[in-house]
Parts: sequence; C-alpha cells; structure tokens
Amino acid sequence: MQVSPIRRRKLSEEVAARLEAMIQEGGYQPGDQLPSERDLMKQFGVGRPAVREALYSLQTMGLVAVSSGERARVTRPTPKLVIESLAGTARLMLSEPDGIRHFQQARTFFEIGLARHAAEHATEADLIDLRRALEANRLSIGNIRRFEQTDMAFHYVLAVIPRNPIFTAIHAAIAEWLMEQRTMTLTYPGQNEIAYRAHAAITEAIAARDPDRSERVIRAHLDQVADLYWQVVGEQGGEHVGLRDHGGFSPEARSPGRIPPAD
Repeated sequence: MQVSPIRRRKLSEEVAARLEAMIQEGGYQPGDQLPSERDLMKQFGVGRPAVREALYSLQTMGLVAVSSGERARVTRPTPKLVIESLAGTARLMLSEPDGIRHFQQARTFFEIGLARHAAEHATEADLIDLRRALEANRLSIGNIRRFEQTDMAFHYVLAVIPRNPIFTAIHAAIAEWLMEQRTMTLTYPGQNEIAYRAHAAITEAIAARDPDRSERVIRAHLDQVADLYWQVVGEQGGEHVGLRDHGGFSPEARSPGRIPPAD
C-alpha cells in the first residue's frame, strides 16, 4: 500500500487555519477586529510576512476585511463575497484559449436550470416581475446602453425566482465576466430586436408552465448570442470557429458542440 508523504504546511497556512478556527468557533464575531499584526506575530511566534499572507488568505475566503492602516475586521461570508473572491481567477481563465467558450457554456447550463425552475415554481408575482422586465426591455430597443441594462435585469429576474442568494451572486458574476460579449453583441445591427423576441419567448414558455419549452427557448437564445459574439470576433480579425447561421432567433435551434438538449 502506497502512502503519500505528509506535506508540511507553510507558517502562513497554519496561522490562517488557527484564525479560521477561532472565527468559526465564535472567538471572533462579525464586526470584531483581529489583533494587530504585531500582536499576531507574538501570539503565533511568526514573522510579519506569514501573518500578512494568512490575513490575505482569510480575506479571499470572505472571513475578514483588510484595509490599509487598520486591523483586519471579521466579516460574515456571503455568496456575493465568495463569488467576488473568484474574480481574479475568472479573468485568468477567460484569457485562456477556450476560456470564454467555457464560461458561455457554464452560463447556458446555469440559465437553463433557472428557466426550468421558473416554469415549475414561479409565483404570479414573479410572472408580473418578469413581464415588467420584458416590457422595459422592449421600450429600450434602439437605446444600446438602456437595452443592455434591461437585458441584464430580465435575466436577473430569473435568478431571483428560486430565492437562493447563491444563484443571484452567480448570475451577477457571470454577467460581469461576460460583459464584453454582451456589449459586442447588443451593438450588432438588429440584435436588440432578436434578443427581445427571445426574451418574449422565454416569458411565454415560463408563463405556460412548460419547463421543456422554457429550456429550448433559453438555450436557443444563449446559443445565438454566443455564436454572434464569435462572428463579431471573426469580423474584427480574431478567432472565428464553428459558427452557425445568424439569421435570427429560432426557439428550436440546436448548437453543435454545446450542451446537448435533454432527451
């Protein structure tokens, strides 16, 4: 039987683990300040670099907030903070050759789930909010900046319906990480109208309590947006791979190489 050798933890990792345990056990409450760096150095018998690395690690976990010139303050982790801590990693992943495609696929997977859930569980109040968002989207056609805002607001309603703060945090993060895609596609001639018609089809399917149709129309919408993005990139001299026809929105569209439709 092969046994892996025990890895010795860095001093900063040990300090971070002990501080995390103190916070989790209630030794420090949200809003409390941790001891100063100097006091932490004495308490743990380590140097300043180890303390600073430990505090940075706790900050990325959403457990503390660190401000210049002040002692670290304990915070309550929220889905928003946790997702925001991934921003740097997300930007690095987006810079990889297939990074944007991976995020596009993740968005499709995520929003298909939201649409199906909405079709099955949306309340009448939710449907009113969705229709209001759709009408605001319609009224903003031709005003690129306003249309972009109402486009995000429409999809945000879908993320709110499950009443799960993790979903709204993920939605906000994906919207930010794919901001370039949204801006490039919504400025394309005719795309405002195409996107609005897709949103209308999504709303109709959800109101009809039809999860399968809701999945089909939102899949087709997001595939069309992703494909248009790569078309625009190609026209600007970038990578241009595997594009389909972009004649308009089709609720029954299929996208080779993307998330396969459910049987």
